[in-house]
Amino acid sequence: MLISDISNKLAVREGENHLGKDEMSNAEYTDDLPSPEAVSLARESAAALSRLLRERPESDRARVQLDGEELILPRSALSLLRNLLSEMAQGHAVTTIPVHAELTTQQAADMLNVSRPFLVKLLEADEIPHTRVGTHRRVRLKDLLEYKKQRDRKADAALQELADQAQDLDMGY
Repeated sequence: MLISDISNKLAVREGENHLGKDEMSNAEYTDDLPSPEAVSLARESAAALSRLLRERPESDRARVQLDGEELILPRSALSLLRNLLSEMAQGHAVTTIPVHAELTTQQAADMLNVSRPFLVKLLEADEIPHTRVGTHRRVRLKDLLEYKKQRDRKADAALQELADQAQDLDMGY
């Protein structure tokens, strides 16, 4: 089944910055924030796409028309597009990186919002799997995201425990 005909003209922006092949070669990167017009369009499109995905859960693909040419997209691509549009609607620049990509220690540290030396300590303590390319360490994005998910779960559990203690002690929270 087809979700719907999604008819839009997509413009490819000139001057996008792509990381070189020595870095995440399969990543598409731009640090430019979306324009106010793009934010507005992304907000409308994200809402419409979310509605279509919610109303048609049995649909596994969609027919998209781009400048008169028709494409068929899988549902997973539509979900990814909805997430991308939602971020753009909030005025965020978006980077897509393949899950199998290998990151430098600086890129991994930036994603975790920690210093590179702190990340290196995590790697040396085998908290996050990594490989070595010569003298350089590389971290798979998949492993980094799993570590981040576990770290976030632990932080959420600790916060919940503190909130529960505050309730038990009738601290007014």
